[in-house]
Amino acid sequence: SHSPLSGGMSARVAPGRLVALQREPGRVRNICILAHVDHGKTTLSDLLVSSNGIISERQAGKLRYLDSLEDEQKRGITMRASAISLVYRARKRKRQQAAAQAAAEAPGTVAG
Repeated sequence: SHSPLSGGMSARVAPGRLVALQREPGRVRNICILAHVDHGKTTLSDLLVSSNGIISERQAGKLRYLDSLEDEQKRGITMRASAISLVYRARKRKRQQAAAQAAAEAPGTVAG
């Protein structure tokens, strides 16, 4: 299936490919997803994970892949920050550039 986040078809990324990219600091991008409660952080995280073929796009937003604690899954809320390394394929001048991407999802914040 085509993922709007992957720049092409979703495919499982070989661990060796990810490690090779991580050894090139110029190709590493770190992102953190921060937003208020119920603003789609987990859905966005799941979509990023699905772009690497780890979960299906259909499961994105439902699976809550980075919510690994049992309480997070039961209550449907992110309680602890999680991180994952992914590969992002960007098209630049008609050739694909790959970059390692470290994504972190943090629990939602409530304005006090």
